[in-house]
Amino acid sequence: MRGIKLLSMAGAVAACLLVAGAATAGSRSEASPSGAAPSTLIYAGASDPTYLDPALVSDGESFRVTKQIFESLVDFAPGTTRLVPALATSWSVAKNGRTYTFNLRGGVRFHDGTAFNAAAVCANFNRWFNFSGPFQDASATLYYQKIFSGYRRNENATLGKPLYQSCRAVGGLKAVVKLTRKNGPFVPSLVLSAFSMQSPTAMAKYGANQGTIRNGVFAPIGTYAFRNPTGTGPYMLEKWTVGESVILKKNPRYWNKKQPRLARIIIRPISDNTARVQALQTGEVFGIDLLSPPLVATVRGNSRLKVLSRPAFNVAYVTIQSAKPPMNDIRVRRAVAYGLNRQLVVNSFYAGRAQVAHAFMPPSLPGYAKDVVKYSFNPTRARQLLREAGCGPPCKIEFWYPTGISRPYMPDPKANYEAFKASLEQSGFDVQTTSMPWRPDYVKNVNQGTAGHLNLIGWTGDYADADNFIGTFFQGDSPQFQEKNAALDKLLNAAEQEVNQAKRIKMYQQANRLIMQNLPGVPYAHSTPALGFQKRVQGYYTSPIGTDLFKTVFLGGQ
Repeated sequence: MRGIKLLSMAGAVAACLLVAGAATAGSRSEASPSGAAPSTLIYAGASDPTYLDPALVSDGESFRVTKQIFESLVDFAPGTTRLVPALATSWSVAKNGRTYTFNLRGGVRFHDGTAFNAAAVCANFNRWFNFSGPFQDASATLYYQKIFSGYRRNENATLGKPLYQSCRAVGGLKAVVKLTRKNGPFVPSLVLSAFSMQSPTAMAKYGANQGTIRNGVFAPIGTYAFRNPTGTGPYMLEKWTVGESVILKKNPRYWNKKQPRLARIIIRPISDNTARVQALQTGEVFGIDLLSPPLVATVRGNSRLKVLSRPAFNVAYVTIQSAKPPMNDIRVRRAVAYGLNRQLVVNSFYAGRAQVAHAFMPPSLPGYAKDVVKYSFNPTRARQLLREAGCGPPCKIEFWYPTGISRPYMPDPKANYEAFKASLEQSGFDVQTTSMPWRPDYVKNVNQGTAGHLNLIGWTGDYADADNFIGTFFQGDSPQFQEKNAALDKLLNAAEQEVNQAKRIKMYQQANRLIMQNLPGVPYAHSTPALGFQKRVQGYYTSPIGTDLFKTVFLGGQ
């Protein structure tokens, strides 16, 4: 990725002073300049959602909105990764390990009045299973492919045998789902917004299954994903104005009569870190996500504001495209690992809110291995490896980074990139820079394996299982990493199908050891993301997976 020199600490201090200068204005009034009612929460993320059909997106900004509109069969208890009932009140698995019975919540309706029942559950499972044409592109149904592998009729040779087999409605409130094989992560994975329940009536009416590929990226054609998303959730879409806001209104028929507590939610896209904090200080917004670590002290220093923390459940990493020369030589990949000054990046740009990562999953997850090979910054060793590999030094490589985005694991991509570029050049590499907007170009190229030799990216976990990290990254063919490791693939396949937790843990620990020996990439940070709020915002639970529910939120005094 791009970058020419290290970001000076003076520049970071100047940014803090700029924001601090707005603090006085923010202390004048808690009222929003927009004149929003007291029961309206105005919240800022970093960008617009991509689409509002959760089955067709994979980014946090989209899920932030769809999480309020849609619900899944299971969910996490607020602020944790503990699995709890949602639209399913209970579930069980047969002795064969492949048949799941979900007992469903009664008296629930979709926003359009359609009854939520077993037939609706089966309609959603069958919709995903029967996706065809452009919907089988990874840019459309990434999460389905990661969890369910394939479709009724695969149209791409890279797709695998489908995990899903069938769904049967037993009466109105019991759905029986059959899988083709055992799958340990199946129920935990259903917390994903991609597997939310959607109204079959609305999807048919508004063209949810109409789509195309434009410039290599999937795009919906019908109005469903833009104007008519229809779930069972506590909020309904009122209006989405791209570049301005998504406005959600309270669902008057929500099944939990005690929720939601807010009448309306306005979610604004503000891509610049400093601008988000300024909007919080001036009262333009009442809460912000992705609070940049250098600006945490500024928010804490304002008596009318507070900082909340999201548990560390992510990994920032440098992708190495292993099949692309010279990265197909393990010595060059190891030179990259020794040439990345990860400790400097963590110390300089995370303000004490991150730790250096040594594996592709957070230490809190079962399956983490403490004894993986670790690569401390060592320019001398990196140069030696490059000479042994016959690649310089200098060894010419292309390194990519994204613009116009801030991620929980990577608050300032450019700063991280510039520090890494400098340390790699110190270690014998000639680094050529490429940068481009996060969506659609950057993410598309990373996923397709066309984003240089190296690129900056990361991952926030979606459910509490090692499969969601290293299984998602490395199981099967991965265009992003171009990783071909038969032993690792065999191990991950076995771990996915193992239902004994103790055995699964040992398998994932061994997988972590293999990954760090073979180096398809270099993890560098596990961060503790920060959020900023006016103190009057109460009842907000920070989710480890980054998709917070707003139905418990209220404004002080209500």
